Amino acid sequence: MAETPCDLLISNAYIYVDTDWEVPDGWIAISDGRIHSIGTATDEIPDARSRIDARGRLVTPGLINVHHHMYQNLTRSYAPVVNAGLFDWLTTLYPLWARVDDEAVYLSTWVAMAELLLGGCTLSSDHMYLHPRDGLIDAQIRASRDLGFRFYANRGSMTRSTADGGLPPVQVVQEPDVILADSERLIDAYHDPSPGAMSRVALAPCSPFSVTAELMSDTAALAESRDVRLHTHLAEDHDELAYCREVYGMSPVDYFDSVGWLQSRSWVAHFIYPSDDEQARMGAAGVGVAHCPSSNMLIGGGTADVARLRALGAPVGLGCDGSASTDHGSMWLEARAALTLGRYRGGSTAMTARDVLNIATRGSAACLGWDDETGHLRPGSCADLVIWTGSAMALAGAITDPVEAWLRCGPMSADTTIVAGRILVRDGQIQNSAASDIVTAHTVEARRIQGVAL
Repeated sequence: MAETPCDLLISNAYIYVDTDWEVPDGWIAISDGRIHSIGTATDEIPDARSRIDARGRLVTPGLINVHHHMYQNLTRSYAPVVNAGLFDWLTTLYPLWARVDDEAVYLSTWVAMAELLLGGCTLSSDHMYLHPRDGLIDAQIRASRDLGFRFYANRGSMTRSTADGGLPPVQVVQEPDVILADSERLIDAYHDPSPGAMSRVALAPCSPFSVTAELMSDTAALAESRDVRLHTHLAEDHDELAYCREVYGMSPVDYFDSVGWLQSRSWVAHFIYPSDDEQARMGAAGVGVAHCPSSNMLIGGGTADVARLRALGAPVGLGCDGSASTDHGSMWLEARAALTLGRYRGGSTAMTARDVLNIATRGSAACLGWDDETGHLRPGSCADLVIWTGSAMALAGAITDPVEAWLRCGPMSADTTIVAGRILVRDGQIQNSAASDIVTAHTVEARRIQGVAL
């Protein structure tokens, strides 16, 4: 009996399978949402129901975004704060963000995920930490399912309002018992620990200056009991360092340790201002770090020492951060920024395109605890992958190393983005008929939130 045909075959491509496996002039077969097999032109090519000729193009695992605030695309490039520091930026925007509801969150999440898909991202976390109304993460899950996007929801939280010496207004903070109860509800409803899951949930108090130590400790205990991951911002800003010393009498990393978060279940965003010893402690504990180069440079507050953290054993992934600080959702742009910033900081040998691709795939998957089946294209892994395209003019002469050319000779974009074996971007276009209506509705919501008349 003839073997059942695969669902899809991509041929004639340069395939970056994993850190130690690249296939020039190769093919890759997909069946039932998984990578079925990989080979070269000289191997027997399996039959397939559908084929894509990717001649002369690069195929990589889908990029994985490990830090984002999707709702913030409702206030992109907001004029009063384009040149503000972190704390001024937050205190100006918090009152606007307090206006979000489930419709605004659904639309902003849909737009963010579509933009990520166009930039070669197939799996993203999102740190939704303000909750002026109930059900906002439910709206995010609904958007991810409508698009077919693989999503790691982060149940964020804030308890310290301006009345308690914090930065956010009272409308966006919650009581600890409400936060913990909703965290359990979301885990029950949406956290799928099974292989090939399309949604998972992490617990994510916002930052040392927006929640209490008690909530941090209680959240760590809940994560342990329910076997879910932990995420927060850490060592992001000089003001945060001063806050921790004044309020807790210790550095952010010592505080992080004191509340039970210095463990491999955790990953943190930014991690710009630790000491050498603190970097070593984080690496030894296996705490992941989300590197967000564009946001760091635009806010102007420094950036993580990515090369050293990786050498110390810390998983380092890539994040595009909030769409009101980065103002875009392209993981390709973040990857290129990571390459150039890494070389600017550490010299010409400090970062290569392959280092960055490893960070954006394997490293990001490790931050999420999902590197067994995402972040690579080995047979049996999730069929989440990208066929990259660039203009003939931009790539003219780039004939010796397609992986280096991917970041050096851009701009590049996703010609085809596949999630769980489904083509969600084809010929550089989102394959969802709702896109135009979603963008129109999103504009209405953005104007409402920013107080701009229609």
